[in-house]
Amino acid sequence: MTAVDTRPEQAVEQEKKPRSKKKILIIAVLVLVLAAAGWWMFLRPKGPSVPQPGQIMSLDSTQINLADGHYLKIGIALQLTTDAGAEVDGSKALDDTIDLFSGRDLGFVSTSKNRRQLKTELVKRLDKDYDGAVMGVYFTEFVTQ
Repeated sequence: MTAVDTRPEQAVEQEKKPRSKKKILIIAVLVLVLAAAGWWMFLRPKGPSVPQPGQIMSLDSTQINLADGHYLKIGIALQLTTDAGAEVDGSKALDDTIDLFSGRDLGFVSTSKNRRQLKTELVKRLDKDYDGAVMGVYFTEFVTQ
């Protein structure tokens, strides 16, 4: 036998209303989840910010022994980032410079291509030693004999 619904029409309509509220709630939650996902994908800050150049710190020049009795008098200046502290000790930079250039052949350090390579290597070392506070190096003096 088939059961016939004998309830009045108003009772049937009232029973359907809560279901439509559930649908609206589910849709609202989905919209919020999609909006949050969209913000996360497109509007959130991405990765570390690019370091901004700060002050330039000049260091006293130093003499470095090269191969075959030659020497190099070199002066450097460090391009610091804005995040660098007020007091940056230049002794690590001078130590890295001496370590990198010592014992090199005069002909090697005299070419501009090799100087650029040495400068790139020096920047990498200083970036590591100063935890990203140094973003560049300038040769302020470069005299060989």
